Amino acid sequence: MKINRQSIQNRVIHWGVALSIFGLIITGTFQMPIAKRYNITKLIEWSGDYIFTLNLHYIFAVLLIFFSFYHVVFHSLMGQFDIFPKKSDVKNSYLVIKAMITKGKEPPSEKYLPEQRLAYIAIALVIAMLIVTGIIKSYKNILQLDISNSLYFWAAQLHNLGMILIILLIIAHLLAFIPKENRNLLSSMFSGKVGAKYTLHRHSLWKDGVNEAKKSNLKDENE
Repeated sequence: MKINRQSIQNRVIHWGVALSIFGLIITGTFQMPIAKRYNITKLIEWSGDYIFTLNLHYIFAVLLIFFSFYHVVFHSLMGQFDIFPKKSDVKNSYLVIKAMITKGKEPPSEKYLPEQRLAYIAIALVIAMLIVTGIIKSYKNILQLDISNSLYFWAAQLHNLGMILIILLIIAHLLAFIPKENRNLLSSMFSGKVGAKYTLHRHSLWKDGVNEAKKSNLKDENE
């Protein structure tokens, strides 16, 4: 039996942010003299067009800002902060990873695993840095505002650093689904659902999920 884990709204925001970041990485990379140097233009002709890729970069940036702003405002208004890190997350993340490696018993988890909450705040901070530094660069490039060279320089450096960090975080995020224990969480970002037995076994501190899982199991037994 399956229970609801991610609403369609959460999934739309998740994939909206993911696709926006992917588009920003690609178009941002094409801003460098890479496409022509490595003959990418032979496969993707527009990759060597600086103005075209720059405009695409701005479009993806607007989408990222929209999805990020909507996510923060909506969940703040709804008081939904279960993805925010907790004091014990570092210790419990170690215990969960250790248990997966040694096949031992994991500490009980809420809706989100402790390492998921830590990954969330890391990605959120990097995205915030990319947005702020990107806006500073855009003000200089589009609006031709009088920004000091030092401010623009550091905004550009931090923006480039943010791109490297977000790529590394995405790789780490994807690698987290290699362990069999985490694969249920990957499928839930497509279907929105996760197994009832899995929830009872691994997310026993998630009250709403546990209640729904018990009802699903009881209904299954009655049928």
